[in-house]
Amino acid sequence: MSSSEQPDVAVGARSFPKITEAGLDALRRRIGVKITDSVEPWCYEATRDNIRHYAHGIGDDNPLWCDPDYARNTRYGDVIAPPSFLFACDRFISGYCGGLPGVHAMWAGADWQWHKPIRRNVAVRTESWLKDLFEHQTRFAGRTVQQIYHVDFYDEMNGDLLADADSWVFRTERDTAREEGSKYDDVRERGRRVYDDDEIRAVYAKYRDEKIRGAETRYFENVEIGEELPPIVKGPMTVTGFIAFAQGWGGLYIRANRLQWKLIDRHPGTGIKNRYGIPDCPERVHWEDDFALEVGAPAAYDYGPERTSWMIHHLTDWAGDDGFVRASKTQIRRHNPVGDILHISGEVTGKDVVDGEGIVEVSQRAENQDGELSVIGAAKVRLPFRSVQE
Repeated sequence: MSSSEQPDVAVGARSFPKITEAGLDALRRRIGVKITDSVEPWCYEATRDNIRHYAHGIGDDNPLWCDPDYARNTRYGDVIAPPSFLFACDRFISGYCGGLPGVHAMWAGADWQWHKPIRRNVAVRTESWLKDLFEHQTRFAGRTVQQIYHVDFYDEMNGDLLADADSWVFRTERDTAREEGSKYDDVRERGRRVYDDDEIRAVYAKYRDEKIRGAETRYFENVEIGEELPPIVKGPMTVTGFIAFAQGWGGLYIRANRLQWKLIDRHPGTGIKNRYGIPDCPERVHWEDDFALEVGAPAAYDYGPERTSWMIHHLTDWAGDDGFVRASKTQIRRHNPVGDILHISGEVTGKDVVDGEGIVEVSQRAENQDGELSVIGAAKVRLPFRSVQE
């Protein structure tokens, strides 16, 4: 073959590994065992730049994260990190998973609890382990394994628990998803969405109208059950946007040159040949349509942790500087392929005083431009009292 020729791997032209009982048995033996050889995280510390890069990667320009002069006049006295920044501090919370080599992993949700704000320059130490496995039958890929990890996040200096979370991936057989999956038949039939100028202007108008609560304190007493949170929008989805998130979050398998070789040498299943015959990372489903089609997706699509970060962004915009997101559980329902627009809404569903804190419960929902459910969320937000509680 001459160097000018461009070999291509046609969809369906190769087979991928399957889920096996032996592989599942090996995974089950890992349940509850603390991981001691965890892969290096993208961020060890919440530096000013790491915080800003992450916030900008999710399209969040809240000055509490990004502007030290502004943050100096808040209760924190300096910038802090958005709650979802911790996705950058551990690979397992973000979808890195062991076992079943060559079987696709799709990050599908997280259940977070935050205990303390993530202050500037804090060094983060984590402990993680495989928590559980479940089998499901899905329209996307038939037999599917849900692989749940638990991660604790500590302030390395004083040992304080900053947050803890469960997150989960669904392990799917790429061949089955591509050849038999029916979940995205409607998307394939509709074809790729192309927007006109008026539609883009309408999206930009929504961005223009979004408000960061900021220094205007939202008090517990003034929140009513049934109150709607101001909606926010994300999109239209582009590969550029997915790369912006990867810049702040770090990705799972994005490596270059010798570091890429080291990863593939240790984990051969991460080196899947691209159209040029070069082993490349499975993460390229987020920027290569051809490979996304091979795993059963309708096109290149967004990252799961990215979408969860958007849901949390929705909460922090609403809560303001003096609010604190205590908990957030998000469940991914479908991919957001290139071209999708996500509309995130929320409603106050409860409020109570718990251990002296004013806790507001929020239900969230995110739908694409066609009204298809993309994410559901449930959160708890601590808000300050206007009056002193006895």
